[in-house]
Amino acid sequence: MTTAADISVRWTTAVDDAPVAVATAPAGGLVAIAGAAGTAWILETATGTPVGTVSLPGGLLALEFSPEGAHLAFTGPTGHGLWRRCDGRTLTFATGAWSNAVRWTSPERVAVASGRRALVLDPDGTEQWATDPAPSTVTDLAWLRGGRRLVSSAYGGVRCHERHTDKPVTEYKYLGSHLAIALNPNGRWICTGNQDASIHIWHTRDGDDLTMHGYPDKIARLAFDDTGRWLASDGAPDITVWDFSGKGPAGTKPRTLRAHETVTALAWRPGGGAVLASAGAEGTLALWRADSGRPGALVRPAHARELPEPVTALAWAGPDLLVFADYEGQVEAWQVPAALAR
Repeated sequence: MTTAADISVRWTTAVDDAPVAVATAPAGGLVAIAGAAGTAWILETATGTPVGTVSLPGGLLALEFSPEGAHLAFTGPTGHGLWRRCDGRTLTFATGAWSNAVRWTSPERVAVASGRRALVLDPDGTEQWATDPAPSTVTDLAWLRGGRRLVSSAYGGVRCHERHTDKPVTEYKYLGSHLAIALNPNGRWICTGNQDASIHIWHTRDGDDLTMHGYPDKIARLAFDDTGRWLASDGAPDITVWDFSGKGPAGTKPRTLRAHETVTALAWRPGGGAVLASAGAEGTLALWRADSGRPGALVRPAHARELPEPVTALAWAGPDLLVFADYEGQVEAWQVPAALAR
């Protein structure tokens, strides 16, 4: 097992709010911490030095940097906004629509959820196109085919839109409320985490689907690693990791990662290696070699640490730096060794 001595603290700081999201821009050397009340703090990744703040009236829910780190898009219960690094310009759009998702696909194009629609904007906030209304509030977004296709989740399944098409060009249906989307990097699989405590999976080429039932709680966090082989999900109290190699997970069992009472955050380390970071409501932060053991096996963390407060958000800033924030606003960056014990 990796010991406490193997992990060093690069820096610590604090923000004056309860963090709800962390975003990193490895190419731009920035990290942003979103506070529930509506302020986001932008810091230098290497040192934690403040760069600036942005605010969105009504609160914040999500934020993401553009691929090159020149822009930050942020969303909340009453609208969305954009920040530009070169001069600190901030644009906010009070749409009155709940917005819980933001996804960049290039430096010139970002999608935000806006009530029952998804809006595609340029970095100046100009609307390039918008989807027609979904059956319910859009809960998550993703891009397929190198940014040529936008995928959105809402009640009843996921809908796919080509550029400048308001009507969906493809729909993958499953009755229920879909809370999160995960796409593997080659676009072969679309997965959703659902209110009915299930994961639903579609094969994009032929629409074949299957459902993983039996979770104790709803699935609100769902993520593929960079290789597209491993899918991690919450569902309280354990994390499950499904193997999508070969023909996919049909007829297989997942690995079970046990360290938390309720999962509050999870994120794969970039660059492969099947290393997953997770946090729980009881105050534990854990690092896993998620490919350890056999399918159906219970996996123990390669490293786990009890913290004074529950971690509410975390993100990797490259493969060696993990940034996380706790309920009281403490923010910390860990230097993580390249190798973790199996």
